[in-house]
Amino acid sequence: MKLKKVIYAWISKTFMDGCSNYNSLQVRKSCRSKEQARDKFKEGGIKHAQGLIFFNPFKAIKFAQQHGFPLVIKPNVSGFSRGSHFPIKNYKELWKAIFLAKIWWPFTVVEQYLQGHNYRVVVANGKIMSVLERYAPFVIGDGKSTIEQLIDKENAIREEMGLYPCMSPLQKGVQTTSFLKKSGYHLQTVPAKDENVTLFYRISLAPGGVVEVIDKSLLSEGNQQLFKDVLKLFDANILGIDVIMEKGIEIDHSEQEIIFLEVNSRPYLKMHGYPRYGKAEDLSLHFDELDKLEISQSDIY
Repeated sequence: MKLKKVIYAWISKTFMDGCSNYNSLQVRKSCRSKEQARDKFKEGGIKHAQGLIFFNPFKAIKFAQQHGFPLVIKPNVSGFSRGSHFPIKNYKELWKAIFLAKIWWPFTVVEQYLQGHNYRVVVANGKIMSVLERYAPFVIGDGKSTIEQLIDKENAIREEMGLYPCMSPLQKGVQTTSFLKKSGYHLQTVPAKDENVTLFYRISLAPGGVVEVIDKSLLSEGNQQLFKDVLKLFDANILGIDVIMEKGIEIDHSEQEIIFLEVNSRPYLKMHGYPRYGKAEDLSLHFDELDKLEISQSDIY
């Protein structure tokens, strides 16, 4: 038992710095894999992406033949979007994504992909705690600066705002140049004024993605209740719920396409205090309520 506690403490410090720990071991176990989340969504009648878990890559190929593109490939067990690849638009990209995802975990998920707005909604103690819209790394053209110069300017803004080290700087290495090349760009390209240039596909902080605080009051009653229902479905104290909404979270879920991706039983709350866009909220009252909870086996992984 002591060894388990030591190992869990090391995992928490090494991989989960800034993540909350307000759920019991039982709840955390129920949220560890994408398959578990998808089964729960199905049980509760929550809209979610059709998908499957596979070891044999040809099962993913068959899934693509049945459901078409775009698709998502991701490890069945991971976090921070590690090993995730989307949107996958053809079989060449699919094979490559399968190989890269299996570096993280041998069992892999293939799912349908919805083009839309990507959100992290944190629900705690039956309340909407915080809503963030998440963006892949990008720069916006001014009609005279190269992409490289725009990257430098954006990184300077992030440093001035004090976003490091929670956020990451935009990158100019092989990862970025290879992605730009697919769109016919390179670092010396001068984008048009107000042109949005995506630098990498992944909506994650590590490659330079950012978040925007969304006013919770903008959510319809239907959307608020939907997220609360997900929290109740997992019998959790807090969840970071990842969802894609076709038109936006301000529009009721009954009026648009929407898919729930996964739930995070130890959501990374630190990023809520470091938005690139919008004003960081005071979440102290939520933390005060959470800190009063008695959590079963919180020191066990």
